[in-house]
Amino acid sequence: MSVVPFDRREGWIWQDGALVPWREARLHVLSHGLHYGSTVFEGERAYDGVIFKSREHSERFRRSAELLDFEIPYSAEEICAAKALCVERNGDPNVYVRPVAWRGSEMMAVAAPDSTIHVAIAVWPWPSMFNVVEKMRGIYLDIAEWRRPDPASAPSAAKAAGLYMIATMSKHAAERKGYADALMLDWQGRIAECTGANVFFTRGGQLHTPIADCFLDGITRRTVIELARRRGIGTVERRIMPGELSSFDECFLCGTGAEITPVAGIGPHRYRPGDVSLMMVEDYATEVRRRPGSDA
Repeated sequence: MSVVPFDRREGWIWQDGALVPWREARLHVLSHGLHYGSTVFEGERAYDGVIFKSREHSERFRRSAELLDFEIPYSAEEICAAKALCVERNGDPNVYVRPVAWRGSEMMAVAAPDSTIHVAIAVWPWPSMFNVVEKMRGIYLDIAEWRRPDPASAPSAAKAAGLYMIATMSKHAAERKGYADALMLDWQGRIAECTGANVFFTRGGQLHTPIADCFLDGITRRTVIELARRRGIGTVERRIMPGELSSFDECFLCGTGAEITPVAGIGPHRYRPGDVSLMMVEDYATEVRRRPGSDA
């Protein structure tokens, strides 16, 4: 099946305060964000026309920019309104939502403090990060060679474009071997996350997940912890070593793109996508469509 390139699609993109036709959304090839990685973004989803935790994402978007030493020239409220407008004008109530901000083309050097900060928001259909049938059976993960860096050497709390370079390389390597994704370790060799999702394990009736100190404490990650709490399931946030992988009963990934995705194997280690994983799939699917004041 052919895929329409993203620069040739139809619709509307919000750019620097106004909606523009999709194919007319542009940046210059000498934009600082392209050459030096001064770019931050968000990944969100709209369900039935409502963006899940839109305000939290908008606030993180602004914090990410601050960590990269620039300020997004729109408030969280303005960003939320622009995202909602994009969803409405593009006519699909169930879409992926991508805000992105970058330094412009006024200065082309490492230091570019006076560059204009540009912001764009695009939305598009993206049913699932993984093949739906494969996802519910449980996906298989490789173990990446690249590691998440020491937080003293990278702005790990920011959703910054440059931090995803090693994720892209790791996912490409995993896919060439026939895996769906790759599990990444941190700079000290401990379990960290996957290339674009956080990871949870189950053992002894509890969830276990790595401490998010060198990678994003994902909004979906925090949602899973809350959903588990409502079910009376505790979550242990701790250091997890690769030697423990064979000791867990279940494993699943979570993120805006992945939503909740059961895992059937990591390298030689095998898991059964069981009751907890499937319950999280169902609870999350309900949560993202729950509206304020609803008990659904």
